[in-house]
Amino acid sequence: MSHPLSVQLYSVRELIADDRDGVLRRIAEAGFGAVEPFRPTDDPLGFRKVADDLGLSVSSVHAMDLLGTETEADAVFDAAAVLGTELVIVPAGIDQEDFTGTEGLARAADRLNSLSERAAGHGLQLGYHNHWWEFEPMVNDRHALEALADLLDPRVFLEVDTYWAAVGGADVPAVLGGLGDRVKALHIKDGPIVKGEPHTAVGAGAMPVPEILAAAPAHAWRIVELDSCATDIIEAVAASRRYLTALEAQA
Repeated sequence: MSHPLSVQLYSVRELIADDRDGVLRRIAEAGFGAVEPFRPTDDPLGFRKVADDLGLSVSSVHAMDLLGTETEADAVFDAAAVLGTELVIVPAGIDQEDFTGTEGLARAADRLNSLSERAAGHGLQLGYHNHWWEFEPMVNDRHALEALADLLDPRVFLEVDTYWAAVGGADVPAVLGGLGDRVKALHIKDGPIVKGEPHTAVGAGAMPVPEILAAAPAHAWRIVELDSCATDIIEAVAASRRYLTALEAQA
């Protein structure tokens, strides 16, 4: 693994709203080396100072504002530079209907390709993060996300959310093998692989995590995320790190 393990901070969104610095400290104390903010324009200078003090790097950022106005997108690009990452990711916001046919995929690709060009002007790389609706539809006998990848500028990378890909019916290791180096980040999560059910610590659910990690590019960031959890979220995140670290030691 070429990067430290990261955590998508959406996992701890409720806690971080009340005590950002304390939550970041607990994440660092759990042994993580990086985080992935989901609201990068919220005090990027203050965030960077706390992260630096704790030895946390910023793997990448999620930002819905990337699909807003040019001013909003530029603010995200500026914040990413302050935070010290080159990877800015569209986490959602493209019409789900666009993933049901070739015309929609062309619209989605045009939108992402145009935004990627703007990101490149800031010295950044644009990525796209999936949910289940990019995998459930089949377009020309392929998962929609796989078809979309063929239409994207090579500069646009993919952050594959492995859990939602599985919920969408994908053989995740096979998908990762096919996408290859287009994948620069993974969301590693676990659970029953059922919509609407809470997630578990990585290693405690039904996901074939060892096979997924073996199929992913070695350079891709591994980012733990739990969208919801029925147990203590910080402990579940820490347990996920312990499991993933043990897997790495066995490799």
